[in-house]
Amino acid sequence: FPLYLKQLSFASAWEVVAHRVLWSVPFGALLLTLRKQWPEVARAFASPRVVILLALASLFIAGNWTLYVWAVGAGKVLSASLGYYINPLMFIALGVVVLREKLSRTQIVAIALAAAGVLTLTVGAGEFPVTALALAVLFAAYGYVRKTTPVGAMPGLFVETCLLAPFAGLYLWLLARDGALAFGAHGLGADFLLMLAGPVTVGPLVLFALAARRLTLTTLGFLQYIGPTGQFMLGLYYGEPFTLFHAICFGLIWAALVLISIDAVRRNRVERLARAGAGALPLSRAASESPKSS
Repeated sequence: FPLYLKQLSFASAWEVVAHRVLWSVPFGALLLTLRKQWPEVARAFASPRVVILLALASLFIAGNWTLYVWAVGAGKVLSASLGYYINPLMFIALGVVVLREKLSRTQIVAIALAAAGVLTLTVGAGEFPVTALALAVLFAAYGYVRKTTPVGAMPGLFVETCLLAPFAGLYLWLLARDGALAFGAHGLGADFLLMLAGPVTVGPLVLFALAARRLTLTTLGFLQYIGPTGQFMLGLYYGEPFTLFHAICFGLIWAALVLISIDAVRRNRVERLARAGAGALPLSRAASESPKSS
């Protein structure tokens, strides 16, 4: 995604996000038609509660998109990658604060390591990771709202983009009125890149939704680290500042992620054994209570 966004330096972050919203609508409509999910979209629009929740989610994701696009354009790809590394830890913190979940010892240590990493970067490099934390908070808030909203991934995203589309269209109209619109001013190639924002946004989400049905949650959790790792490598490739304190910060957060990954695998194994035991118990009872053959 940073490779793609770097090609859009001729447009402001706000305009890129506006195109991302607008072009996601027709591309999303095509996918909904292919997947026959229009009834789910209709049910979502028919429920005022679902529409309100998706409107709130759309604000969080629009904020996340805008900040991310700005970060890439401003040469802060490393900060963006840090934000998505922090994201799993932010979900844990959100569970404690909002859902009153209890932390395991492993999770406490992981969060302490991440906090130490942020503190090291703040004190050592004099750089409080505002961008990274803001990205993580916005996406965690979005994830929480979507988790509590009874609608599928693609239908939900379609409703969100439909709710944002009038504002995106108005913003682009104002840019065009003031002669500041990048679309149409830099050639067909640039226009195509801006239109591509729709498929680039919707495509990965649909693939993720399909994968989620075929893979365990633990496997999906591990796969979530591929994105920020690629961003991290691109940040180094682009020559962004990476001091010893950055290395310590990333190292501590990576250690935290290793801990929560190990904890997730252990919890998954315990749950599987518990389900297997629950399924075997009725069978053993049935065998002991069945009449013996003579």
